[in-house]
Amino acid sequence: MARSLRVRLQTERRRIIERTQAAAGLPRHRFPYRAPLDSNLHSFSRQLIELRIEHADLDATIDRLGDVVPQDELLLRRLKKRRLALRDQIARLVDLLDPQEPA
Repeated sequence: MARSLRVRLQTERRRIIERTQAAAGLPRHRFPYRAPLDSNLHSFSRQLIELRIEHADLDATIDRLGDVVPQDELLLRRLKKRRLALRDQIARLVDLLDPQEPA
């Protein structure tokens, strides 16, 4: 199950980056795809790192796409919605790793 989720996230990230590059008319090397790290894939701290990387990638993508004159509003909305979902997932993982109240 975790492997299929990881594969879906990789595929979705690649698709978003490719669509954004095409919409912005930027060459591929401007947005390097960061492959997920391989060791200890099931730990929460590892998932947190990957989510933060993906969130940073989306931030950069949204900023670059916002600078393009003919903006694709639907794509921007989808990217922003995905970024908010990532932020929620990051907050949940942070709470799991470092609870605010003692158990």
